[in-house]
Parts: sequence; structure tokens; C-alpha cells
Amino acid sequence: MEHLKALEKKLSAEDLWNDPAKAQELLKEKSSIDNVLQPVYLIEKKYEDLHVLLELSEEEDGELLMEDADKGVQSLLSELDDIELKTTLSAAEDKNNAIMTINPGAGGTESQDWAQILMRMYIRWAERDGFKVEIIDLQQGEEAGIKSVTLTINGQYAYGYLKGEAGVHRLVRISPFDANKRRHTSFAAVLVYPEISEDIDIEINESDLRIDTFRASGAGGQHVNKTSSAVRLTHLPTGIVVSCQNERSQIKNRSVAMKVLKARLYAIRKKEQDDKLDTFIGEKKDIAWGSQIRSYTLQPYQLIKDHRTGYETGNVNAVLDGDIDNFIKEYLLYKKDKVKVQSTNKI
Repeated sequence: MEHLKALEKKLSAEDLWNDPAKAQELLKEKSSIDNVLQPVYLIEKKYEDLHVLLELSEEEDGELLMEDADKGVQSLLSELDDIELKTTLSAAEDKNNAIMTINPGAGGTESQDWAQILMRMYIRWAERDGFKVEIIDLQQGEEAGIKSVTLTINGQYAYGYLKGEAGVHRLVRISPFDANKRRHTSFAAVLVYPEISEDIDIEINESDLRIDTFRASGAGGQHVNKTSSAVRLTHLPTGIVVSCQNERSQIKNRSVAMKVLKARLYAIRKKEQDDKLDTFIGEKKDIAWGSQIRSYTLQPYQLIKDHRTGYETGNVNAVLDGDIDNFIKEYLLYKKDKVKVQSTNKI
């Protein structure tokens, strides 16, 4: 609270707007704090209302009022769970937008189709939770599915919620592309990076970049398909390749591609500092058997299981339609407990 008081004092200063950039930074910080505190204030108000309701239930219409109180308690507990989940998102990058890349493993059309199913799942989840999704780069498969896709998921704590989705995802089903209706296992890798704010310095020398332009292959009308508006950046020192063909303007596509490149370079820098790759993009493993973080089994039975937390559900259709909140919650709480144990062991 002392920090909040000091911040409010700075915002009330007469010379605040002498430095517009600094003023905007302070306002952004104040908004971020308000977003954290507002749910707590609402919880306090609801708790007081429930207390009054319980007192009234002892005087008149007790049974009816008790039913209302019970519903209120359940709602309160649900909101407290949400607040607890937010406390797990304490890293500075957690509140940032997320950049997600999905690549199929070996297996051709079958794995490419699985990558597209995952893309739809994450888009549906984002839409349900009020996040804005943009497809930066999409490479369609030759027969079905996708060869790769890069998405931005924009909204507060998008990266914090999605960082646990990084890793290899395994699908077991009867393949719709197999005339003999045999069961197939497919893999796809999901990488998740935090979008980097402009105030974080990631230096990229022009001499370290190879910039290629080409015609966009996706939808967008004649202008997109007849001009070389798409941009591919290759960062020579690291070998990182980033493409963007979402915008009509080559300049805009280059700007978006640079944003993605900075995010990936930032992840590498953090990895070097922390000496653990899974801080940002999950453990680097082959996109194959034995390296999956989650399995989606559609045949011979229906079950989706996260191999890190042990959480599972048989409602596969809901999950593939974007209902992954429980998986996200269980992973964040699992990571919180894991960090707590590690800290205790160090002591």
C-alpha cells in the first residue's frame, strides 16, 4: 500500500506531464495495480453482503435466504480461486501479451491436421476469455492442416496463462486420412513467448539480419497476393527465422516480424540468465513419443491427461473447443507448489 500511496503522489504532481513518456508509464503502472486490487475490493464487499444476508436468515424467510447465501458463498469461493490463480502470475513478463508458434511433428498430413486442431483450440480459448487473437504467419498444409502458425494473443496476463502450454502435445485417434481406419499417434510442438514491451532493450544490428520479401500465400485479396508484402527475417547469429504476411503493408509486416524476433531473442537471453530453457518455451525435446506434456486420446477411449500435473478429463470435445482453463489452473498451481518446495529445500 505504501508503494500505491507513493505512486498516487507522483500522479498528482503539477509537473507530471512535463515528461509525457514518464507520465504514461506511471499511469500504466497505476492501472495495473488497480486491476489487481479491484477484485479484492469486490470480494470484501460481497463478504459483507453475505454476512448481512446470514443475519437476516435468522430472523425471517430463513430457508429462502439461506439458499441465496449458499449460492453467494459458492460464487465467492470461485472468485477466491481466481485471485489465488492470479497470485501465481508474479513474473514481470506474465502480464504481457503472448506470442505462440505451433509446429507439427513428423507424420505429414496427420500431424499437420493435429497442429490445426490445436490452433483452433487456442483461438477458441482466447475468444472465450476475452483475448484478441491475430494470425501473424500461417503456412497451410498441402492436403490438410497447417505446416506452421504464429499467433499473438493480446490481453492482460495472456503470457502468464499460456506459458504452461509450451511443449509437445500428443494425439491418439483413428485417422480420417487412413482408408483402413487405423489408429494413429500424432505430435505437435507449441512454443510460447512473452511479447516484449518497448522499454526493454533488445539490440538487433541490421548487419545481423537477412530480410527477404515474398508474395503472401494466405487470404487477403488481390493486393496481398500480387505484391511482395510478406516479410521473412533471418537472424544470422542465432539462425532464428520469423515470417509475417498478415498485413497488407510490407512495412507493417516487417514491424510485426521484428516484434516476434525480439521476443524470441529475449527468451534466449533469459534462458542464459536463468540457465533453464523451460522458463519461457518449455523443455527442448523432439516432437515425438516420450516427450509430450499432454496426451489427447480419442480412441479407443476418450481422455485428455496432463503428464506434469496428473490432471485429466474425459470431456475431450469441450477441451478441443477451447475449454482448457482447468489445465491452465492446475499447471500454474503445480508450478507454484514446485517453486515453494525448491525454496524450502534451499533453506
